[in-house]
Amino acid sequence: MNLRHIIRIQCSDRKGLIAAITGVVFANNLNIVVMKEFVETNYNLFFARLEVSGEMEPGVMTTQLREQLPGDAAVEIIAKEPKQLVVLVTKEYHCLCDLLVRHHFGEMNAKIKAVIGNYDVLQNITERFDLPFICISHEAREKQAYEQEVLALLQQLNPDYIVLAKFMRILSPDFVAAFSNRIINIHHSFLPAFVGANPYRKAYERGVKLIGATAHFVTNDLDEGPIITQKVIAADHEYDVAGMIKAGHEVEKSVLADALKLVLEDRVFVTGNRTIIFD
Repeated sequence: MNLRHIIRIQCSDRKGLIAAITGVVFANNLNIVVMKEFVETNYNLFFARLEVSGEMEPGVMTTQLREQLPGDAAVEIIAKEPKQLVVLVTKEYHCLCDLLVRHHFGEMNAKIKAVIGNYDVLQNITERFDLPFICISHEAREKQAYEQEVLALLQQLNPDYIVLAKFMRILSPDFVAAFSNRIINIHHSFLPAFVGANPYRKAYERGVKLIGATAHFVTNDLDEGPIITQKVIAADHEYDVAGMIKAGHEVEKSVLADALKLVLEDRVFVTGNRTIIFD
């Protein structure tokens, strides 16, 4: 069987790293199908992503690579197989529906294990795709109690990543820490930006000419985590509020789908508050 694995390496840079890596791969009788590397010269950091084929023992390979690399090396060896996702939602349907359709037709390198909502508004559409929907209401509850119930369910489901598909709740530091660099969020990004309620009306009243969206990993700084993908589209004076909302929803769906593709194919490295992406 010609198995495929992905090898991800992050470490301080020095001479001979590529020779050391390819030497270990050769010694294990593996074939390099794709290899990309990048050096962040400002911080002297080396990043590499390899796709290799052939029979291998990941534990042995990891040990051998670490012996050849600097002491700070982070090495991951990942089988090329679908990831497990849980999607969190509130009431907006556009991002969830796009994910459900892509999942149904096998366009995602992932399996959606469940959708969790703090309202039951999106239960019907989720169940039409034969996926479980769990409603955990936040109303009349302390934030800590609500999050503990969601966390308990997530621990049972054990997803690789959590997707916030327009989930309109701010997560606590403890929640974020439990899934560090594993929670992906999508939000609009107008130029200039408008925070708070009714952003599209504010953008319309300001005469915004660009509508955008940003997908990022969630951190404790609201909407300021490491950026995965961004996109903008043009708007003009003929757009009314409804038109801006429709355009905004389209770009949000596109950006979230693009970000998930990169993450699910293990192409995204997080370094500080930045990402290194091998497309």
